[in-house]
Formats: sequence, C-alpha cells, structure tokens
Amino acid sequence: MEPVLGRRWQKVLYERQPFPDNYVDQRFLEELRKNVHARRYRYWAVVFQSGAVVQQLCSVCIFVVTWWYMDAGMLSPQGLFGAALVTSLLGYILFDAVDGGAGRRESGRTRWADLKSTLVFTAFTYGFSPVLKTLTESISTDTIYAMSSLMLLGHLIFFDYGANAAIVSSTLSLNMAIFASVCLASRLPRSLHAFVMVTFAMQIFALWPMLQKKLKAQTPQCYVGVTLLFTLVALAGLATVSSVGAVLFTLLLLAISCLCPYCLIRLQLLKDNIHGPWDEAEIKEDLSRFLM
Repeated sequence: MEPVLGRRWQKVLYERQPFPDNYVDQRFLEELRKNVHARRYRYWAVVFQSGAVVQQLCSVCIFVVTWWYMDAGMLSPQGLFGAALVTSLLGYILFDAVDGGAGRRESGRTRWADLKSTLVFTAFTYGFSPVLKTLTESISTDTIYAMSSLMLLGHLIFFDYGANAAIVSSTLSLNMAIFASVCLASRLPRSLHAFVMVTFAMQIFALWPMLQKKLKAQTPQCYVGVTLLFTLVALAGLATVSSVGAVLFTLLLLAISCLCPYCLIRLQLLKDNIHGPWDEAEIKEDLSRFLM
C-alpha cells in the first residue's frame, strides 16, 4: 500500500496512522549497523590463549603414559611417588612466590591448613587403596578402558579453559578425571600402585591447572615457557611408547595452537551480524531491586 499524501509515517504505536502495520519508509535502513559487538582477535593473542587447551591435552597424555609405564612394570610406585612429592613441593613454593603470597593473604588460608588437607587426603587414599584395587574386578578390562577413555574425553570437554560458557564445569571435569584414574588404577598390580596413581591424578588434574592459571595471569612469559616445556615432556614420554602416536599428537597440538587460531581470524572477516530498529528491546536498567 502506498503512503497517504500529506501524511508522514512515524515509528510509534500509540497513534493511529493511515498505513498498514507492516509499513516502513525509506528511513528504515538508516539505522542499520553491522558487527556492533564483534570482537577483533589478534593471531598471537589467540595462540597464547590456546595454551590452556594444549596443556590439558598434555596432562592427559602424561597421565596415560605414566599409567602405561606402571602397568608394564617399568616405573615403580615409589619412584613416581617421590617424583610427585618433589614436584608438588616445588609447585607449592612457586604458587606463593608468583604473587608474593597476596592470594594466600586474601583467602586467609594458612600453610598448616594446607598440610592438614594433604595429610587427610593421603591417609584416606592410602587406606582405601585396597578397595580401589578390587573395585572393578567384576568388570572386563575392555570396558574399563572404554569408560576411562570416555571419562578423560569428558574431562577435556567440560574443563574450564577460561571461556564463559554453559558447558564449563570444573567440578564435573575433575570428577570425570578422577573416575578415570580410579578405573585405570584398579588394573595395576598392587594396592600401592593404585594409591600412587590416584594421588598422581589429583596432582596433575587438580593442582597443576591451579598453578598454570596463576602463572598465566601473573607472568605470561613464564607461562609460555612452562607450556612449551610441558609439551616437550608429554611428546617425549609418548614417543617412548608409540612413535606414530607422538607424531599424530604433535600434529594435533600444532592444529590447535596454530591452525585453529588462523582459521578463527579468517572466519572473523566473514562475520556479518546486522543490528537495527527491528532488534528486540533490551532493558539496560538494573531491575534487581524489584526482586527483593
């Protein structure tokens, strides 16, 4: 329908106008805006952020390789426990040294409280290690391997990489990793092996990410160096088990840290979000006071 001569259309609902409800004039597209909220990424910044994914993949790799060595009898539980204890002490000292103890002062947690928590966890894990060893005797080994693989995959999916997404769940991710470690530990020769394996899993899946997040926030250069060193350790360990697996894992890490950021940058150029008067209204005012 053509507009009525002598009458100008107005974008209001409270006044009756001689125009159809779906009528708009030539000014309709004047308020068109494109990519208003689009983020502009830089390649090396995205590569830096991908380090969290690389580190978690390497953590899973090191855990599986360590379990394989213990299952094959090439690594003693005493040796692994000693190495884990030394690295835990070094990581604990570094955790406080990174920010000068500011985080500890803000939380109000003392070193005595940390020591008590460590002793309680170690004592309970050691006490229940015979139960962990016989927990899955009635389940076939193939089923254990399948469940462990699915749990570790779920751990990687739900892990908190720093993204604000509904799928992120640190608690679920950690629980799935510990469940996988219990399943794999139950296939080791002795109860001591199971105890050390679960303790090592708690260290690499719970304590290590905490240190990495602090390094990333406080000392980015140190974080990059630690990530590269951790990646080399994971690749070296995997190469001793399977050279083909090490090559494929290297290609996977390169794709995540180099190729995927490049694809993201290129795809951002093709982004074309439009905004205009047809968008739904957004309430900017804080309405929380009405919920009291």
